[in-house]
This record gives sequence, structure tokens and C-alpha cells, in this order.
Amino acid sequence: MIRVALVDDQDMVRMGFSLILDADESISVVGQAADGVDAIELAKREQPDVILLDIRMPKLDGLAALPRLTPISKVIMVTTFDDDDYVDAALAGGASGFLLKDAGPDLLLAAVRAAANGDALISPSLTLDLLSRRAQAGGAGEDRVAGLSGRENDVARLVARGRTNQEICAELFISLGTVKTHLGNIQTRLGARNRVEIAARMWESGVMNRPNG
Repeated sequence: MIRVALVDDQDMVRMGFSLILDADESISVVGQAADGVDAIELAKREQPDVILLDIRMPKLDGLAALPRLTPISKVIMVTTFDDDDYVDAALAGGASGFLLKDAGPDLLLAAVRAAANGDALISPSLTLDLLSRRAQAGGAGEDRVAGLSGRENDVARLVARGRTNQEICAELFISLGTVKTHLGNIQTRLGARNRVEIAARMWESGVMNRPNG
């Protein structure tokens, strides 16, 4: 059972998410909060697997609360705003994903399952579009990316394209355990805390905009 906490200052948003998530037998909503201060207390008390966290809230907004929540739970930022600065701040704070509120039930459920499995959902067009806009030829981190082995580079490129672990297994004909081993090595080499940051490093380096990216 995936235990989820909902944090949003709008009652209707929390209610809608709760109805969708609780309808899935593998997911349980264990608590709700309307601001970042209450979210931190909720996280400490319930220790949820995943927190859906709004960005703009009273008392303490989601970006300010994020670094205090990520040591406890996987956090998916949920917002109505598709702004580069929000994504940058969310990545810096350790978010495991970034989802628009109107993404729909299927994507919401997929994002929660992915985060719970350590396989953060980065495939929505929003996130990939924002990451790709940060790409710059010969950009930051190219030396680190160049230090990846051939297979690590293959895996990292697929992560940056939004592939899940299972999809990487299928495309590269390798086992799930091998994928996870490569991801651990890639995170170390790139200085990334999660797969969203792996994607960010790959796009920022400029390699994803080259013919073989």
C-alpha cells in the first residue's frame, strides 16, 4: 500500500485528488494539510511514502517546505504554473517529480506509483519541455557527462527522455537490477540526487540536443 499525503491550500483540489487516489486499491491517503507548516508536521507524524505538494500556499509555500519534506518522503510538486524558475527551485530542493494540477487521473496515479518506486515520473511534456529549454551546447556539467561509461550514457539518455526503469530494460535488453545499478553509478558521477536531476544534468550539458541524443 502506497501511503500518500496531500498538501494544497484549496479544499476542492485536495478533495479531487483524494477521490482519485483512494479509489485505487494500492493507494491510501493518510492525511491532508493546507500549508507548508502543517505539511511538515503531517509528514513527521504519518511518514507517508509520497507527498503531493502545492507550490503557492500561505504560511510556508511548497518550495520553502520542500527541503524539510524530502528527507521523510518522496515529493511531487503539483502546481498550475509551468514556470522555469519553479522547476529549478523544485529540483534544487530534491523533488521527485513535477505535475500540473490538470494533468488528469491517469497521470496523477502514475506519478504517485513512480515516486513510490523511486522511479520519478518525468515524462509529462511540461517537465521534458522545461528541461530541454535549459539545454545549452557545451553547457554545465558536460565534463561529468563525458565521464559516463557507454552503457551509463545510454541509460542516462533514456532517463532524460522520460523512460521508466522498465522501459529502459526493454530498450537496452538488460535486467531491472542492472538498470538500478547503472542509475546509482550515474547519480554519483553526475552529482544527482534522483532521476529528475539526472535528466536535468543531461539536458543542461547539451548532449541531448546532439544528433545521437
